[in-house]
Amino acid sequence: MTDPNDPIASARMVVREIRTGERDGAATKVLVARRTYRAEQADVWDALTSAERLPRWFQPVSGDLKVGGRYQFEAQAGGTIERCDAPDDLAVTWEFGGGMSWLRVHLSAGDDGTVLELVHEAPVEPDLWRQYGPGAVGIGWDGLLHSLGYHLGTAASLDTDEWEQWMTGPEGAAYARLLGDAWGAAAIADGDDPEEAKAAVDAVVAFYTVPPEQPEA
Repeated sequence: MTDPNDPIASARMVVREIRTGERDGAATKVLVARRTYRAEQADVWDALTSAERLPRWFQPVSGDLKVGGRYQFEAQAGGTIERCDAPDDLAVTWEFGGGMSWLRVHLSAGDDGTVLELVHEAPVEPDLWRQYGPGAVGIGWDGLLHSLGYHLGTAASLDTDEWEQWMTGPEGAAYARLLGDAWGAAAIADGDDPEEAKAAVDAVVAFYTVPPEQPEA
């Protein structure tokens, strides 16, 4: 069984895909990530939708937590709950920084547990995509998929301070590189120029692993 403490082993359990889409006449990019968790589907669903459990692997959530209601994660995205069909289908708008995208999480039974498919569709921002590619969003989702797996496997929570410190070390750099390369390969498979995609991978890996400059004393 994969060690829930090992982010790199966890990353290798995820299948990633990029699709080019369209919504209301506007071009979109659709990020897809799939992972199997060795947990009962009801337990995974509860971890995804319980206001008591969400802070243990993601962030506290508030709002009118029902279909048609508004939700808000602390210091993160908020939006409208569009669908919540227990125990397999959740869809919300994902609103952050003045922009809106769409998130769907689907659960199904697999041979080794519960298959989680995350689909995040967002309007194309050409400059941002050219600079960082899908890793700008994908690496963040990978971290949450790992955090969820850690919680499901241990009933505990990742230490966010330790995680941020780990990400700026050599193991964190290897982890970010693995994820960046995987998302870059998915973008190339969808038709992105290989050289541009590789440059975007380098930029997004640096973004996630280079510590911020400290102000001079």
